[in-house]
Amino acid sequence: MSFKKSTRTELFSWLLYDFANTSFTVMVVTFVYSVYFRDIVGKGLGNKADLLWGLNGSISMVIVALLSPFLGAIADHLRAKKKFLVCFALICIVFGGLLFFVKEGMIIEGMILFIIANIGFQGGNVFYNSLLPEVSTQENYGRISGYGWAFGYLGAIVIILICKPFLSGGFEEANLSNVRLTFLISALFYLFFSLPIFFFFKERGQGGKGRDVSYIVVGFGRLRETFRNLKQFKELAKYLLSYFVYIEGVTTIIYFSTIYAKETLHFKISELILFYLIVQTTGILGSIFFGWLADKISSKKTIGITLFIWCLVVIGAYLVEDKTIFFIIGIFSGIAIGSSQSVSRSMMALLTPKDKEAEFFGFYGVSGRLSAAIGPLTFGVVSAWLDSQRIAVLFTMSFFIIGFVLLQRVDEEKGIRAAKYFSHPAS
Repeated sequence: MSFKKSTRTELFSWLLYDFANTSFTVMVVTFVYSVYFRDIVGKGLGNKADLLWGLNGSISMVIVALLSPFLGAIADHLRAKKKFLVCFALICIVFGGLLFFVKEGMIIEGMILFIIANIGFQGGNVFYNSLLPEVSTQENYGRISGYGWAFGYLGAIVIILICKPFLSGGFEEANLSNVRLTFLISALFYLFFSLPIFFFFKERGQGGKGRDVSYIVVGFGRLRETFRNLKQFKELAKYLLSYFVYIEGVTTIIYFSTIYAKETLHFKISELILFYLIVQTTGILGSIFFGWLADKISSKKTIGITLFIWCLVVIGAYLVEDKTIFFIIGIFSGIAIGSSQSVSRSMMALLTPKDKEAEFFGFYGVSGRLSAAIGPLTFGVVSAWLDSQRIAVLFTMSFFIIGFVLLQRVDEEKGIRAAKYFSHPAS
């Protein structure tokens, strides 16, 4: 297998970043801090804490969505995608580590630190994803994207095993200092395994002309040009609309799965750890298999299959009463999470013209981040309003159904031809 321009060291460093940053997703967004915030920081608030947690995600996602296309346009012009990646990653690492100091009742502080850390994480992913075309070719976008997500789930397994001894005492008062320590461990893990891409990845191409021109002028100028040509990328626009809807469901489940398992199904900490090890392991398998499948039968068809799996997962989660059955549902949710996100990234790469990767992945980020602002908040509102997490979970299926319907309107081949036509070598 040949990889476009990049060396194997650079490819490995790109893959390793997924291994690194998943520590934040697992230990903060999904697994530990989400429960810690709801049950300890927001102690006594009940399901109203779901609303605050959803608000955390919504605020951070809206900010990233507003910044992504503008910063992406600048990054493309200056060929500075890696620099922006490093900057946002360090923001996440620093403020994610500072969550160690958040204790019971520190709701405002806990929200502010999380929001800034999540801005760093999500913003870094915009530029990380935009580097996919530099480490792969059109023929293997699906596989390389799948390998990246697989590395990510492997990283999740490793960080869970590292932190397991600190979590064995649960969320009891005597063990809370150990729980908080996992946020610091996660930040150090993120930093250490990000070092290869920080130092060894070399971004291709030359920066645009007029480097002395204001970055603001550059950003708005390139965005204006993109909007003028947007009618030429109708399939991309239709895909982003579909992605905007179905990724709402994915992000909502990521944000609330642990809370749902603990509060509705009464999982103990040991059971939560086992559940997440199952999800991450099957996520590896799903990422690799469906990444390969996307290259064989098309990304569009593959995404459709993953959305069908998601609907089954949601129905199962709504109906389940038995913990054993929920573990089985976890197997399929892991497959769906890994596959839907990795194939979505590879399809975006197929529809993106050369030299506009960061800018267009910025719009991809807008779709994902704005939808992530809506999905978790919707879950929180439904849960607080009806005092039922089960109904809130069932409501997420609407995102997958509507997203699937919109996806059928996308002509993938026509979109790929448009991307090729408007591609041009870096100046």
